[in-house]
Amino acid sequence: MKKLIIVCLVIIYSMHNLYAQQTIPLYDGKVPNSKPYTTKEWWQPQNNGDTIVHYISQPTLTVFLPEKSKANGDAVIICPGGGYWITSIVKEGFAVARKFNEWGIAAFVLNYRIPNDSSMIDKKIGPLQDAQRAIQLVRLNAKKWNIKIDRVGIMGFSAGGHVASTAATHFQRSYIENVGNTNLRPDFTILIYPVISFQDNFGHIGSRDQLIGKNPPKDLIDSFSNEMQVTAQTPPAFLVHATDDNTVPVMNSISFYEALLKYKIPAEMHIYKAGGHGFGMYNSTNKDEWMLQCKNWMESKGWPAK
Repeated sequence: MKKLIIVCLVIIYSMHNLYAQQTIPLYDGKVPNSKPYTTKEWWQPQNNGDTIVHYISQPTLTVFLPEKSKANGDAVIICPGGGYWITSIVKEGFAVARKFNEWGIAAFVLNYRIPNDSSMIDKKIGPLQDAQRAIQLVRLNAKKWNIKIDRVGIMGFSAGGHVASTAATHFQRSYIENVGNTNLRPDFTILIYPVISFQDNFGHIGSRDQLIGKNPPKDLIDSFSNEMQVTAQTPPAFLVHATDDNTVPVMNSISFYEALLKYKIPAEMHIYKAGGHGFGMYNSTNKDEWMLQCKNWMESKGWPAK
């Protein structure tokens, strides 16, 4: 009996490790566009169960794989928010990844670099480089992780939504080494109360200041105002926002949705009457669960396979 118990425990432990998350460095070797930086990354647990990450200069990707019996081949790279100052790694990252795993979807939480002149040569492209590298890395490991290379999407919350929407609108230029010419275009985007625009009238100026600096030239503002960068090649999108969001105005999502409609790109948008900013997976002002709506959109093939 004792031997049987030991065997069972070994099996349980092995299965746990098989499906547990694994955190890996985003890059092999030196991080591109980086400077020597001595400030240490700092993880700060919150009373609400979240964890805030400060001073990210060494980006990582945390891999969450579903049980093989459930896996459907879809993959989502998740970019937590934090105004380009911090990241909300649990509430807008790990917790979301585990929910995707329940549905058979592989998820990857991107701990992207925080724009900083002390740690980067050109801070404005650092987060985009990390998003492109995450897409590249997932596709290069598609067979290993049981993923379909034409079902790789990117998701972002708040400023993470700016990272995701930038990856979805700036993919025609590679900002990373891409010798094998891996496709850097995400197949779909999921944008949750996203920062989209850097325009004065409704853009999120705090994110703008942090990424491209204060008093940037007009052409740079326009380049990173992603509603202005949509083309016929921009991938389909699922958007969620609250009307009373006083941090990132709802017009960020609306302007992006309108740009997608202009080019006849499949899109779905859910706008809540209330909920404010930063509600994560659950908007406490109503009983609706937008994650289930997102799941339905994905299952209905809200974006075409390429």
